[in-house]
Amino acid sequence: MIRHHLFWPVAALVLLIVLNAVVNPAFLELRLQDGRLYGGVVDILRNGAPTLLIAVGMTLVIATRGIDLSVGAVAAISGAVACTWIAGGGHAFTAMVLALAVCVLLGLWNGFLVSVLGIQPIIATLVLMTAGRGGAMLITEGQIITVNDPLYRQIGAGFLVLPIAILISLGVLLLVGALTRGTALGMLVEAVGTNPRAGRLAGVGSRTIVWTVYVFAGLCAGVAGLMISSNVSAADANNAGLWIEMDAILAVVIGGTSLAGGRYSLTGTLVGALVIQTLTTTVYNVGIAPNAILVFKALVVIAVCLLQSPRSARLFGPRRPAGSAPSRSKEVTAA
Repeated sequence: MIRHHLFWPVAALVLLIVLNAVVNPAFLELRLQDGRLYGGVVDILRNGAPTLLIAVGMTLVIATRGIDLSVGAVAAISGAVACTWIAGGGHAFTAMVLALAVCVLLGLWNGFLVSVLGIQPIIATLVLMTAGRGGAMLITEGQIITVNDPLYRQIGAGFLVLPIAILISLGVLLLVGALTRGTALGMLVEAVGTNPRAGRLAGVGSRTIVWTVYVFAGLCAGVAGLMISSNVSAADANNAGLWIEMDAILAVVIGGTSLAGGRYSLTGTLVGALVIQTLTTTVYNVGIAPNAILVFKALVVIAVCLLQSPRSARLFGPRRPAGSAPSRSKEVTAA
């Protein structure tokens, strides 16, 4: 059990939940009011929905040996485009479609730089990370654009018993899981991440796969940006989605996805996103200054990553008795 890649992330999550329950005995209470479910756990899921959504797209990008540092800026652009359109008298549905279309184009741009031009992913997406935030500021003209549209408000603050943001994020997670594990798509993503050259020789369209995952990451960031701006009914280009790319990457790493590519876990990404958001909630509940959140995130990530290392697995895992021979199945596998 200790050797399982999700053991330590789940243990960290349980520990954080217990700590919150000790500090605030009402933390685990749930109540149904006016057909809406409220409670500390629901708040964690709702506040962590944008991070989870972006982390799902980031999981596939990292699985192909890539990285996307621009998702925070893309989220800011999404909210800026939607709120600016609504503030100008446009319909909320049109605003959301337009914002997502822009984010898909930005994902296409990232995919083009990485898969066609062969630019290193960290450099290619760093360009949009910087320029995208400036682009969002240009769209809003440096102002915080406030809107008051009931339809737009539903994405980030609406309820269908559970918050709609939670349902969207979990729906995307389940859909991606079904597509990647129920079809050959997951195997192709892993093949590209494990050895792109071998994948090409085997007939795998590596360029298409890489391009697709960056487009999907851009789309996820766009939906997350709509959630963030909808929740506060405003577009703040300077702060919306700030550092959310770091939270998404941390969630993916905590969940056991290999930064070397080829191995990924969507279930682990879900657990990692919950760990990150629960840690943030814990810091507020115990009265620690918000400025110290990044320090505590770093400590948790370091601890989980160290416990997930192969050496830790050998140290804490069951040991074979001295002088015992390996099983026949292992000998056949090694051969």
